[in-house]
Amino acid sequence: MKIQVLGPLGAEVNGGSIVPTAGKPRQILSLLALYPGRVVPVQTLLEELWGTRPPHSALTTLQTYILQLRRRLGTAMGPSAPAGAKDVLATRHGGYLLQVPEQSVDVHAYECLVAEGRAAFEAGDNEVSADRYRRALDLWNGPALVDVRLGSILEIEVMRMEESRLVAVERRIDADLRLGRHCELLAELTELTARHPHHEGLHSQAIVALYRSGRQGSALEAYRRLRLRLIEELGVEPSPQLQRLHQAMLTVDPLLDVAAGPKRTSTFDLFAA
Repeated sequence: MKIQVLGPLGAEVNGGSIVPTAGKPRQILSLLALYPGRVVPVQTLLEELWGTRPPHSALTTLQTYILQLRRRLGTAMGPSAPAGAKDVLATRHGGYLLQVPEQSVDVHAYECLVAEGRAAFEAGDNEVSADRYRRALDLWNGPALVDVRLGSILEIEVMRMEESRLVAVERRIDADLRLGRHCELLAELTELTARHPHHEGLHSQAIVALYRSGRQGSALEAYRRLRLRLIEELGVEPSPQLQRLHQAMLTVDPLLDVAAGPKRTSTFDLFAA
């Protein structure tokens, strides 16, 4: 079985989709897929589907949805499958679980690649770090579970995944900046800072990329615009890190050079203290 949650929901068995068309069964499949091999309590499923005030028939309806999913699964698996649908979508005391390997779900493959990228980054292996982060991000096919109605549980999971995605993008850019790819990053960083106008980490990366590309004036102007936006929209000054980055540009600090920063430090944290 292959399951995709980093984009539209997808689940295939023997090349055939088992994704239901109805909204609530899609929520159930999504939630079970996020915890492969682990029991998802009935109470968690009820809360996802109906919130804190489920109807009296909720438990019976949930059981019906599970049966529907098993039928789709059984049809796709075929009669010759070594395990039946009840073995794959199994009932356990107090809940249900999807008996599939973690790596068959794209979010878990993504998290493994991110972990490899982080470890390489900490070790100063920038080529490997950038490659692993890039491969992790390539698994995304749009916003997570974009075509699934989100209850309170899935909403939190999607927020977590989207935040992880943004952090992975930032760390990949850090690795690319260490490798001297500042010119190649300018277009991407222009788009990212427009989409995240208050994200100081991305803005600091854009400023450093401009500075290293020989565009000190543009880098200083980018800082000025960000500072005005933070003051006018949020009523705050830029963080001390960003202010020190600004001062470093004014004094042509060698710490801004491509090879000057400590191996274990991100662009934003170069000026942490």
